[in-house]
Amino acid sequence: MIAMSACDPDSLEARVLVEELSAALAALTGDSGKASFSADDARMARSLFVLARGEAGQLLGCAALRPLDGDVGELKRMFARPGARGAGAALLAHVEQAAHGFGYRELWLETRKVNTRALAFYEKHGYRAIPSYGKYVGRDEAVCLGKLLEAG
Repeated sequence: MIAMSACDPDSLEARVLVEELSAALAALTGDSGKASFSADDARMARSLFVLARGEAGQLLGCAALRPLDGDVGELKRMFARPGARGAGAALLAHVEQAAHGFGYRELWLETRKVNTRALAFYEKHGYRAIPSYGKYVGRDEAVCLGKLLEAG
């Protein structure tokens, strides 16, 4: 059983997971991704920061959602600790449901081409390549993905 709970992105638990994600991204891509997300992004209307926990209350992962443009939300700081089976899928499903509840019709995200594990994960969950947006336009190392959210 994986439990989800919304929290402040500056909480100690959230910061621990975000630092683990940043270190993993830096090792894989050479960029921690820290410049692409601010805690305030998850404090505005139609946004959230969520933690995933295992049955014993242990931290398994985190994810954030922020508004991007009108009916498009952006998935940020998505991370499941190594070995946390099912946490990524549970986090993604939770954020998609929340996004739908906030009135978003689509979710977009960016990852790096070198992050083949993330690309395979998102593709498995219905995300497809979209034109680059925002600061990712013209960045060859970036891959932008999107998914139309279904009702319910």
